[in-house]
Amino acid sequence: MKYLVTDSRDIRYNLALETYLMEHANLDEPILYFYINSPCIILGRYQDAYEEINQDYVKKHNIIITRRTSGGGAVYDDLGNVSFSFITKDDGDSIGNFRKFTDPVIEALHKLGATDAKMAGRNDLQIKSKKFSGNAMKTEKGRMFSHGTLMYDVDLDVIGKALNVPADKIASKGIKSVHSRVTNLKPYFKPEYQDLTIEEFRDTLAKTILGVDDLSDAKEYALDEQTKKAVEQLNQSIFSNWDWIYGKSPKAAIQHRQHFAQGTVDFRITLENGRIKDLKTYGDFFGQKAIDEFEQKLIGVRYDEEAIKDALKDIQISDFFGKIPENDILELLLRQE
Repeated sequence: MKYLVTDSRDIRYNLALETYLMEHANLDEPILYFYINSPCIILGRYQDAYEEINQDYVKKHNIIITRRTSGGGAVYDDLGNVSFSFITKDDGDSIGNFRKFTDPVIEALHKLGATDAKMAGRNDLQIKSKKFSGNAMKTEKGRMFSHGTLMYDVDLDVIGKALNVPADKIASKGIKSVHSRVTNLKPYFKPEYQDLTIEEFRDTLAKTILGVDDLSDAKEYALDEQTKKAVEQLNQSIFSNWDWIYGKSPKAAIQHRQHFAQGTVDFRITLENGRIKDLKTYGDFFGQKAIDEFEQKLIGVRYDEEAIKDALKDIQISDFFGKIPENDILELLLRQE
């Protein structure tokens, strides 16, 4: 396995680098990639920026906003967080298998003293029912990455102010606030690891996962100038692009939103003459195909069960919504209220 650390603290550049590596790097060996970000919010691919973010707060506090290419929910990062990414070939047995990539991380955290760290739910890492890491995946053309956050010493007070976490998502956890369901790792570490800088935490984690005593013994993935230039172009065209981050959020005549055990789905439907004129889909579900393919199948279709099922009969709904049952998606789409 090769190893890469970026000196950039800009989430937009760091995500662009990850995407570029997945698409273009030589992946004869997987790449373990670490990055640390200045205060930022990273939206899941299908989330509505205006609903997920407290716009006034993030503007006032200069919090960077971007959107990743993978699914899942919005996360807040700052300089107390380390993000990791395993970039590799898709062996056909890895998508949805978060444990394959998080187990080495959990093992490293156990050695640091956080012995209660474990996988919980579909994609979270927790300690004593409190989340310290969210994880997501993306696959394309036989290549993939699985990435996640590690809250070492994040300012927890900011999370509830910067993010608008929906009430139904909080209620589904049986808790009263965002603050009560998240935690930092630092308090759980052994005394000798309590005063690590964020870079020292990152490097200690990396050495354990890579099985080396010194990172100079690790196989480094080097970036040439051509790659750096290409990454910056990708940053500007996608991750720093307003259209990618915010897009157009049309006012919908109908909104159907529900939080399932496997993720939240939010349909915005505009009808004209009994047919679907426009459909936008938001949420933190894990689909592997672009959702606009699903949406386009329904444009111009009569808004009734028979017509919608007929329009979707030649696609696998699970390709777009992951493990959320097909019947649940159809019932939500057609809900009359």
